[in-house]
Amino acid sequence: MTTTTIPPDATAFPTRLPGAVADTLMWADPADVEDAALAQLRTISRLPWVHGLRVMPDVHLGKGATVGSVVAMRDAVSPAAVGVDIGCGMTAVRTDLTTEDLPEDLRGLRHEIERAVPVGFHAHDVAPDVDRLGLGGAGAGWDTFWAGFGDLHEKVRDRESKAMKQMGSLGGGNHFIEVTSDDGGRVWLMLHSGSRNIGKELAERHIAAAKGLDHNLDLPDRDLAVFLAGTAPMQAYLRDLYWVQDYAARNRAVMMALVREVVTTYFGARGRDVAYDRAISCHHNYVAQERYDDVDLVVTRKGAIRAGTGDYGLIPGSMGTGSYVVRGLGNEQSYCSASHGAGRRMSRTRARKTFTADDLVAQTAGVECRKDLGVVDEIPAAYKDLESVIAAQTDLVSVEARLTTLLCVKG
Repeated sequence: MTTTTIPPDATAFPTRLPGAVADTLMWADPADVEDAALAQLRTISRLPWVHGLRVMPDVHLGKGATVGSVVAMRDAVSPAAVGVDIGCGMTAVRTDLTTEDLPEDLRGLRHEIERAVPVGFHAHDVAPDVDRLGLGGAGAGWDTFWAGFGDLHEKVRDRESKAMKQMGSLGGGNHFIEVTSDDGGRVWLMLHSGSRNIGKELAERHIAAAKGLDHNLDLPDRDLAVFLAGTAPMQAYLRDLYWVQDYAARNRAVMMALVREVVTTYFGARGRDVAYDRAISCHHNYVAQERYDDVDLVVTRKGAIRAGTGDYGLIPGSMGTGSYVVRGLGNEQSYCSASHGAGRRMSRTRARKTFTADDLVAQTAGVECRKDLGVVDEIPAAYKDLESVIAAQTDLVSVEARLTTLLCVKG
């Protein structure tokens, strides 16, 4: 794998957030972060259970809690610090295809992928056959996994059929499927997705439940309501959360199997057998119980990946700007974390008011993708500069490969 060298950023990171109560370190210059996001971070730091707060270079305002934040709590967890798309993350696999194997026009391949993987609000007509896709068999645990649906929050137990049909579907927003190439010309398949409607349903119900608990009534922001360790509500939340995190990971695995099937068939018809080797997968909206400085902590990463020593991760940019394959350096100062992407620099509403379809065409030149008003809120200019985001965290991750986007499927 080709290693790319990124020059260090001119600003020394981390820096401390002025006005924060809990220890708050930032891998971003506060002067470059929107005021509303800084205020949100300060509010999080005032929660009595917060042991420390870490801020990634892709930081921006989020609903409830800031995107690009890593919140370490003692004996508590805030559902909003995870977000509603529980388990959202990335998967990528390297193929033995090279850019020389690709046709000049990738539109046909994009349409084949779009036919195989439902996008937006769409789902499969029937649940995907995981055995046919090579994901079943002993050890895969699908029967046990689906049996766990009956233990979820009682208000979602009638959604099992919908959840099964949404397994292996992309969703919308910033979710995507891409064909990319690294600096050596090797072709990668990559996708970004979450836990679909079932994750959103469970997150919203638990956030609402937390807001009604007595110990949350006087918080600086009720959206940051927490569950306390040793209580039935926290146990119920973690039960549902861990199931949904598994759902999200399985969802990406099914989608990747479907995309691989399309690619294999597409190039097989052209006389090229496709082999797959390196595979990488990571969450970036999730909860983990970790220990730092001999203290047991509940760590929530909302728009951040784990970057423990040797951990492989994926940091995408936007439509047309490519992505990075990285490996964690195990920096405990950041709670072994790194950014999850470039991060938005303007809201979807502002992007739609600012840019036109012609702007999207210009900014995605050379990429086979949708270029209409329906996805203009995902235009590259709505995101921060990916190279600067990577440069700000050279003490958190090493770059293993720079991926250039060739084809992008959006919801």
